[in-house]
Amino acid sequence: MAKVTELVAKLAAPAVEAAGCELWDVEYVREAGVWYLRLYIDKAGGVDILDCETVSRAVSGLLDEADPIEGSYTFEVSSAGAERPLKRPGDFARFMGSPVLVKLYKGRDGRKEFAGELSGYEDGAITITMGGEAVTFQANEVALCRLRVEF
Repeated sequence: MAKVTELVAKLAAPAVEAAGCELWDVEYVREAGVWYLRLYIDKAGGVDILDCETVSRAVSGLLDEADPIEGSYTFEVSSAGAERPLKRPGDFARFMGSPVLVKLYKGRDGRKEFAGELSGYEDGAITITMGGEAVTFQANEVALCRLRVEF
């Protein structure tokens, strides 16, 4: 049986695209005893509250009709955000050369966070360039890799 997030992504993607947006991610998590179903969307020029409302209304109806989740949950639609996590190979390809922050499960050289420019991605291994030096992190070391906004 497919995961809830996969089912919802298949169901929601056409409605999100019809609203002129891209489905970035689907999250189904339990927080403080409440289940949350979150859709993260993106579009060129950025997402605004009207985009979120349009997608929410369209997908909410589809979820009510298909009923892919047993029990109650809170449904939210949000922008993927400027500092969005990168998860899929396509995400890394799209943002190659961008500033990122890599967080590790276990420290390396006394640190668990490394900021640099995304310079490579292969089979889950992430390479960033910091101060002219390339550093590679294996997939099993990386807890999170997200875009980083520089000021």
